[in-house]
Amino acid sequence: MRAVNRGKQPSLAQLRAFAAVAEHLHFRDAAAAIGMSQPALSGAVSALEEALGVQLLERTTRKVLLSPAGERLAVRAKAVLDEVEALMEEADAVKAPFTGALRLGVIPTVAPYLLPTVLALVHEKYPDLDLQVHEEQTSSLLEGLAAGRLDLLLLAVPLGVPGVTELPLFDEDFVLVTPLDHWLGGREGIPREALRELNLLLLDEGHCLRDQALDICREAGRGDLPVTTTAAGLSTLVQLVAGGLGVTLLPRTAVRVETSRSSQLLTGYFADPAPTRRVALAMRTGAARAAEYEELAGALREALRPLPVRVL
Repeated sequence: MRAVNRGKQPSLAQLRAFAAVAEHLHFRDAAAAIGMSQPALSGAVSALEEALGVQLLERTTRKVLLSPAGERLAVRAKAVLDEVEALMEEADAVKAPFTGALRLGVIPTVAPYLLPTVLALVHEKYPDLDLQVHEEQTSSLLEGLAAGRLDLLLLAVPLGVPGVTELPLFDEDFVLVTPLDHWLGGREGIPREALRELNLLLLDEGHCLRDQALDICREAGRGDLPVTTTAAGLSTLVQLVAGGLGVTLLPRTAVRVETSRSSQLLTGYFADPAPTRRVALAMRTGAARAAEYEELAGALREALRPLPVRVL
């Protein structure tokens, strides 16, 4: 295809002048509508005709008419101006904090227990924010953050991932969930060493909570952990415990929700220092909305204080 030499491109001022004339078909009325002098308006339209190389108007002593080319190009000019206006409105919206879409990724072992607080906070404090929630495992969330599919993550840390900035929210203890007849059921001050001999039930591969549980066992001096039964979610894991298949570790924020479904469970508490996990927001380092995310983290810390956590 041959390249077309189009010469000088029209300016937005020229397009506005022409669009006003096309709408009013009167130079004086068009000039008044857009706040230009009549000579300036006429000059802008003439300059546009020169830039485009076509006659847009038929001028007579009594009235102004659109030429056939003018009728066609008036539609295009209006579309261009509408798009420019939309661009400016979108820019204003972007500059306004806590507006537009926020794509939040959450891990499954956090989502059911913290989302009620997150959603209530956003509804009350940031009503113009379009919060979109995606529940996925950590590896998928980090891929989505790096690719720009997600804006912000709510998950367990540390991540140790370059290019990701963590905004810590709180620490929470793990507790031991057992069947009713277990010898550690309901006890306090459980030593970590007790984990060496327990039939510990774990989540499937890929869940960070599984890795954290294995780390806790290693810290307690337990070597390889034979895994005979796993579950895809904490709800199933707790029901397996209720059925007598073993014991499990739960973060404190999950205890009320998960243990309320069965009367066959007891909760035991570890001696200080109890095994813990840290939960944080995570964003791309240097994110354009970093100040918003930091403010959101601060507001979320305050909103989370009623939960059984240690806010950071």
